[in-house]
Amino acid sequence: MVTGAGIWPVTLECGDLLLRPLRYRDHDEWEDLRRRNADWLRPWEATSPDPQAPPPTYRGMVASLKAQARAGQALPWVIAVREPSRRQPVMAGQLTVSGIVWGAALGASLGYWVDRSRAGHGLAPTAVAMATDHCFQALGLHRMEINIRPENGPSLRVVEKLGFRDEGLRRKFLHINGAWADHRTFALTAEEAAGGLLPRWLASRGEPLRN
Repeated sequence: MVTGAGIWPVTLECGDLLLRPLRYRDHDEWEDLRRRNADWLRPWEATSPDPQAPPPTYRGMVASLKAQARAGQALPWVIAVREPSRRQPVMAGQLTVSGIVWGAALGASLGYWVDRSRAGHGLAPTAVAMATDHCFQALGLHRMEINIRPENGPSLRVVEKLGFRDEGLRRKFLHINGAWADHRTFALTAEEAAGGLLPRWLASRGEPLRN
């Protein structure tokens, strides 16, 4: 299910899983989730190459992402899960489609993180499949790219499950956890995802397509 009009804001739903816009009022829940997952996320976190640069603030991050979304350059989503005991879906991570390029390229990059307590239950691949299908089918993009540290086993398993193609190693590609780090690039084109990643992924798990 897709709610929203135009490029942004938009919310995607699949069963109890939602991709919804990141908001200023998510601050407390986001900070709590990040604090609980600090050790889990630190090895893969982007950092500034400038040691004198002040640490980013939550409000600054959201403001920047909102500006990029308004310009058609990013889709900054919260990964959220409905739980029977909670009135509102619970934040379980973050997924951002960034670097959207229009014109002759029609491509973008995708990055995400999830709560460690929910890892290994299909949350990340389902969210990535939802976002990729939306970009290909609703926005008309042609290529989606995901860059992953070679040591990041859980993320490598996500792209393997979804059939992203390994395009090789990029040396010192991003500044991660205080140092320039190599990444492996994985990509899919719209032709390779014909019919949608989400139906393919759910079928591999013996699950029906849920709205």
